[in-house]
Amino acid sequence: MITRNRCFPPFEKEVHNESAFPLGRKAWLFCGSDRGGQRAAILYTLIQTARLNNVDPQAWLADVLARIADHPATRLDELLPWNWLPSTSAIAA
Repeated sequence: MITRNRCFPPFEKEVHNESAFPLGRKAWLFCGSDRGGQRAAILYTLIQTARLNNVDPQAWLADVLARIADHPATRLDELLPWNWLPSTSAIAA
């Protein structure tokens, strides 16, 4: 079996999350334009990345979008799904 170009080793649950679902396929035909398809792919990637890190995508995106303007550029890694902690105002709400 040729595995040179495989992204995931076969049957490794640590790497391949079974809760992820395929996105795209023929749905990309209905994005309206190439740029629309690229933007949709970016959003789907953000959502799936949050899910794979056991983070609620809606809460994460809402919090990150609310905080990003005032957040220091040197600490942007804190907003990535695997490092993200909800802001105190988001917890209180």
